[in-house]
Amino acid sequence: MNQPARPTNVPPPTKHQLALMIWVAVVPTLIGLNLLLDDALADLSTAPRTFVLATIAVPIVIYGLMPRLHRLRARLVARA
Repeated sequence: MNQPARPTNVPPPTKHQLALMIWVAVVPTLIGLNLLLDDALADLSTAPRTFVLATIAVPIVIYGLMPRLHRLRARLVARA
């Protein structure tokens, strides 16, 4: 199988780009988890609920979404 060519010499994201990428990954993830787990977490107070949501959201964002966003950004930067 042929894999698409990877852009080379793409600089790392700026602080502002990274902040936007994190926001784009985190906000929909937290909204989705809140909607999905609302009934299951209804009896928890704010702190334990936040702990559970963060424990689920962080791996999704770091291992699932951020690598995809970095690849997308690299393709966009390479095109420019």
